Amino acid sequence: MLKVGITGGIGSGKSTVTNMLKDDGFSIIDADIVAREVFIIYPEIMGNIKSEFGYDFFDSEGELNRKQFGNYIFKSDTRRKKLENIMMPFITREIHHRMKMCEENNCKLCFLDAPTLIENNLHTCMDVTILVWVSSDVQIQRVMIRDDLNLDETMDRIKAQMPIDEKRKFADFIIDNGRSFEDTKLQLDLIITQLERLDVKL
Repeated sequence: MLKVGITGGIGSGKSTVTNMLKDDGFSIIDADIVAREVFIIYPEIMGNIKSEFGYDFFDSEGELNRKQFGNYIFKSDTRRKKLENIMMPFITREIHHRMKMCEENNCKLCFLDAPTLIENNLHTCMDVTILVWVSSDVQIQRVMIRDDLNLDETMDRIKAQMPIDEKRKFADFIIDNGRSFEDTKLQLDLIITQLERLDVKL
């Protein structure tokens, strides 16, 4: 099985690309979904967050206020790294488990959609890395509209990731997602053709 990592900056449009792949019948592991589901799979995570950050971000039902907590976390690199240290071992464990399941199901290509694929060194576990790229202006505009954030909140989230242009040096393939939907699909189809040829050779 060929393991393919898909990454980009926040707002670059990875979900557009992964939805294209889903429509074509490929197996996708979404790291953002995994990051939400590990709270259920590994309930000890919530206890670790409470111990590290306190109870201020939890309501009377014990539910985490994700937007409020996110704003707090992204204001500080130290806080963000503390949260990553709590969560990443569980996220990584679950990603590898799901990849193993794909392999057992005889998938030829398995895609991991992960915004911080490179920052968390998950790209080293992949056979191929695809970067979904857009210009910084497009990125900022998309995040502000999509997540209903002001400019400062948007920049906090963008700065929490490696600059998207820096990620280019780690990518085997780059999709420019700043043009039309049809153009993005054409670029993706060309990459898939090359990956399928590579899989046959392997």
